[in-house]
Amino acid sequence: MRIADMPLQSRPRERFLSLGPSALSDAELLAIVMQKGTRKENVLDMANRLLSSYPPAKLAHLSIKELQSIDGIGPAKAMQLKAALEFSKRHAWREQRGKPFRTARDVFLYTRARLPNDKEYFLVMLLDTKNRLLRDDIVSVGILNASLVHPREIFRTAIREAAHSIIIAHNHPSGDAMPSAEDHVVTKSIFAVGELINIPVLDHVIVGKKWYSFRDGGL
Repeated sequence: MRIADMPLQSRPRERFLSLGPSALSDAELLAIVMQKGTRKENVLDMANRLLSSYPPAKLAHLSIKELQSIDGIGPAKAMQLKAALEFSKRHAWREQRGKPFRTARDVFLYTRARLPNDKEYFLVMLLDTKNRLLRDDIVSVGILNASLVHPREIFRTAIREAAHSIIIAHNHPSGDAMPSAEDHVVTKSIFAVGELINIPVLDHVIVGKKWYSFRDGGL
């Protein structure tokens, strides 16, 4: 069925205008972003099919190329989706600014929203005296090792920004958050330098489907 053939009260745009965005389902919101379907499928059916295969958290990390591999998604729709999802992701992590990090879960939620999940990214969060975010930096991209993540790269910005403390985090695209032997080596090195220059490292959190906290693990 074409959207034009649906009752007015069932069409995504009309529902948006009459009820507001909070009343719409994820599929309806996605349909408004994509605007048009194909000859074989209306845009609402396409949105439902997309979400049944890719939950929103996973959809947000698909590349333009991966989006275009989905039936019915061409370059224009892929860009529309990627732009809308990137805007939403950026807004989510920017909201953390001004809020203190209290637990490893806070770090997990922030890092998951902040980083793509196509590669390993190493993130440093610079904090004030109340554990609130001053800024963050992606220090390296690629498999974590001591040659890629050197303490001088981490603490140079922390010193320049007069950070009181830092939290470090990196993601495991595999979804398994358990630390590797190299993770332990890198963490030990960074914690030692933090103690030496009096910029403590509050935690190192590995982000996968769940998270691993070196501090909670007693390490």
